[in-house]
Amino acid sequence: MSASLQCQQQAFALAITAEGDWTGLLRPSSDGKPPLLHLYRHAYRSRLTEALRENYPVLHRVLGDKEFDRVAAAFVTACPSRRPSIRWFGDELAAFLEREPQQIPHPALIDLVRMEWALGIAFDGAEAPVLRVNALTQLPAEDWPALRFRPHPTLALLYLDWAVEALWSAVSADPEADTDPPEALPHHLLVWRRDQRTQWRSVTDEEAELLAACLTGKPFAELCAAAVERHGDQAAASVAGFLRVWVESGMLSGLR
Repeated sequence: MSASLQCQQQAFALAITAEGDWTGLLRPSSDGKPPLLHLYRHAYRSRLTEALRENYPVLHRVLGDKEFDRVAAAFVTACPSRRPSIRWFGDELAAFLEREPQQIPHPALIDLVRMEWALGIAFDGAEAPVLRVNALTQLPAEDWPALRFRPHPTLALLYLDWAVEALWSAVSADPEADTDPPEALPHHLLVWRRDQRTQWRSVTDEEAELLAACLTGKPFAELCAAAVERHGDQAAASVAGFLRVWVESGMLSGLR
């Protein structure tokens, strides 16, 4: 490929994907019709907006077509797609809305975006085996202190400031649902996939702390010690209880 052709291709791609006046790159039309470049630019931005609708269906329903498209246009301008697959377009939407909160009518919608994206990632996440309870019960007692657990690749632990789960559930079930604004409620939310279905549930601070430590590879003995230090002697027993719930729910994929 010649350097001249490569420069032309780069300029053409930039003219389609970026804002600005690129009419200087165009030859005047002999018939007075608008340049086809405008059609390419419109098609590009329309496809990205469509991808955002697919990735954030509940946000789309909450905002409505007009407001969603306005937010999408601002996002496409600020954060153009840089990935080869359009499936992953929108991963920066929550961060964008944090920087530009005036784009949305309620700050809770940022947490709705976080939840929707995590659910989409869990749905498309990699397949993996799940750890079974009997695999743990067969281990000798002396092995337990050093056990480290491998999370399922679809598992995500989110921190949310608003109780958006009820809004997500209501609008997912009925796009015309009449919903109240979410209440301010700092909490943690777990998202994962089990048996080809996405799952989610809110968790206590204690469980979130333990799971976060587990996800970083802390051994079982350290999980118990940290729980006792923060919550008292009775907390060590709760670690085993949480672990059983995680295993039975399909959140863990195996041992490290």
